[in-house]
Amino acid sequence: MMRIQIPETGRVLVRLTAEQGRRLACSGMVDARPSPFEADVWEISSRQRVGVALIGDVEVWVTPKPSIDRLLFLIGYAADPKGWQEESVHLNPREGLLPAVAQALWRQAERALRQGLLQGYRTVEESSYVLRGRLREGDQLRRHHGQVIPMEIRHDDFTLDIPENQILLAAATRLLTVPRFDAESRRHLAALRARLSGVTSLIQGSSLPRWRPTRLNARYHTALRLAKIVWRATRHIAANGFLFDLARVFEDFVTVSVSERLHETYGGAARPQYPCHLDDASAIRMRPDLVWELRGRPAAVADAKYKQEKPAAYPDADLYQMLAYCTALRLPRGHLIYAKGNAIAARHVVRHAGTEIICHALDLTLPPQELLAQVDGIVTELAT
Repeated sequence: MMRIQIPETGRVLVRLTAEQGRRLACSGMVDARPSPFEADVWEISSRQRVGVALIGDVEVWVTPKPSIDRLLFLIGYAADPKGWQEESVHLNPREGLLPAVAQALWRQAERALRQGLLQGYRTVEESSYVLRGRLREGDQLRRHHGQVIPMEIRHDDFTLDIPENQILLAAATRLLTVPRFDAESRRHLAALRARLSGVTSLIQGSSLPRWRPTRLNARYHTALRLAKIVWRATRHIAANGFLFDLARVFEDFVTVSVSERLHETYGGAARPQYPCHLDDASAIRMRPDLVWELRGRPAAVADAKYKQEKPAAYPDADLYQMLAYCTALRLPRGHLIYAKGNAIAARHVVRHAGTEIICHALDLTLPPQELLAQVDGIVTELAT
């Protein structure tokens, strides 16, 4: 099996068969195009997705530019800003993205299960010849037309088959389908799956069940948050792999962190993916990443961009887009928030209109508290 390793911001030249090249090009994970200068050589570059995927008989590893612990902080914070605690996860960045996450998951899961599997009550509806719980009278009449048995009943079972255990099982099962990672993690994850054998397995394409942090499931909290990260990163579309879309990760983090701090400090309502229109006929729809409303009216607009888009025909497309948002929402300024290194901080005032477009650059290499302090600075500018 061939293995290709690509840095997030780089590209490599690889000798491939035509079939291998076509599969990579169709995978959605990387850009692949044949070299115009040499037969059987393909140019492979990242598409802002990092991780590992098995595409046909080619294993592709894309390494992220942000450190692994910082990447997981962004993802974890966006998923649960109140509950994510980086220091409790104990990632080893030197292991690489997939091995670090795999080791963190089984270690946290084993810590959660030291006192045994969590049990809870689950409401069950079934047909039975023995009355347990309550009779569902409407279903009894509709399905059995006055017959006494079987009975349509509803009762509560004290069981291991609860959302918390289903989520851990789903994450371990998904991770075991991913291409090579260390044998120790694979052994521990297989043992975890065996231990959860009495729990319902989620079918492909389904969503994770909802769970609510409580005092009773407190020992599961960190493991469940990691499991949700694993679930988001694993997929079975064009490839089996463990992938993060960096543009989506950055957008989610910015939207959640800015919204949280706006609401806590200034009140109002922060609305993600705000629906609006550019024209009077409402034919041209737009969705800024975040609009902050005060007293029911837009007071600020922001868009998160992991990197500055520079298509050949429109090298400043992000600025044009933000100008359209400001015009449609009647705002004197708009905010573009980039990852530092992919764009620079700047201010632009539109000629003859006076609209100001402020470009911010978040430094993702900073420790979490310093990064959130940078977010606070952006929020202050956005709200004044």
